[in-house]
Amino acid sequence: MSRINAIRGMNDILPEATPRWQQLENTLRGLMQRYGYSEIRLPVVEPTPLFKRAIGEVTDIVEKEMYTFEDRSGESLTLRPEGTAGCVRACLEHGLTHNQSPKLWYTGPMFRYERPQKGRYRQFHQFGVETFGQAGADMDAELILLTARLWRELGLSAVVSLEINSLGELEARAEYRRALIQYLEQFRTQLDDDSQRRLTSNPLRILDSKDPATREILVNAPKLTDYLDEESRTHFAALCQQLDACGVKYTVNPNLVRGLDYYNKTVFEWVTTALGSQGTVCAGGRYDGLVSQLGGQAVPAVGFAIGLERLVLLLEAVQPQAATAEADVFVMALGEGTAVTAMGLAEQLRDALPSARIVYNCGGGSFKSQFRKADKSGARLALIVGEAELAAGVVGLKWLRETREQLSCQLAEAASQVCLALAGNE
Repeated sequence: MSRINAIRGMNDILPEATPRWQQLENTLRGLMQRYGYSEIRLPVVEPTPLFKRAIGEVTDIVEKEMYTFEDRSGESLTLRPEGTAGCVRACLEHGLTHNQSPKLWYTGPMFRYERPQKGRYRQFHQFGVETFGQAGADMDAELILLTARLWRELGLSAVVSLEINSLGELEARAEYRRALIQYLEQFRTQLDDDSQRRLTSNPLRILDSKDPATREILVNAPKLTDYLDEESRTHFAALCQQLDACGVKYTVNPNLVRGLDYYNKTVFEWVTTALGSQGTVCAGGRYDGLVSQLGGQAVPAVGFAIGLERLVLLLEAVQPQAATAEADVFVMALGEGTAVTAMGLAEQLRDALPSARIVYNCGGGSFKSQFRKADKSGARLALIVGEAELAAGVVGLKWLRETREQLSCQLAEAASQVCLALAGNE
């Protein structure tokens, strides 16, 4: 029979890669706890109308990228392409924004049908934060400060930079949209194909074009900042003041827009060139109209999302991963009748050292083969229960990473001796 492989663009994360992911996920989880944010876990599948109403029917995601299907009852369902819409749906469904100002985070797989490439897959993993009920620029600033702290903790501050912009409110953006279309119409045939299509459907996305000819045309295009309403100007000035006061460097990028229809006022991106061409590693902004757009009362909201695959690539580029030990202690049984005692010893060590990684060698094997496994595990210490040790009521302690003499201790004292050894007090 032929072998079945993974679906294109939906990749396995193999054991040698998962330590990096675990490090990143643990850092994110710890950061959220310290800032007082709560985790929410959302369904992978949502009703299709949720994304059409939230994201916008003329966006690339809805038009070309969603995995949509009918279930057996004929209802149209979609694998979530992003997390914000589902988070807002959950808040409305369970009353989380009623007289409350929740600060939420989530992580998990998202799905978009696009051409797979390094760091961008059809199933990808995203970390997202959504906050509700806070209309002030201080909420925008906190999210940016939180992400700046994340880069410091991950050792990435030197390779990421912050770009910010304001999209204004809907009315001001509509006026700007008309001015931008009027300007670009005279260059329609010179625009790239995507920009020509977006000219009538989503012209602000043209500002984000990577096509050199289109970017040249945009140099003299109307600027969104000239059309901002006064409230948005004040809000953006307050954000800049808070970032300046906290020492966060940024660039105001007037061409920075987000690809989804629900954004207003503040938008921001953390970008890097450490992966080749400039890439976005974190993006977010304010979306004050989305809750009412999905059937709730108007609630201000702001959030961000991080693509974890791209962030893992950045970590690997900046900090090449060293070998990660699978074990601290490797317990082996050598000879007849030793397995029961050795396995019991491993359990005693797990009781005494709950944070240590204790590996017991199941399946036996020769002295040489077991030591090969012990060395491959990365363990600092091997505990040996052989026939001679069993008869004498002792266990052998052998250091695997340091040149030290092998020792023996009473079996009853093994746990305390291992504690001392791992602490460096032996």
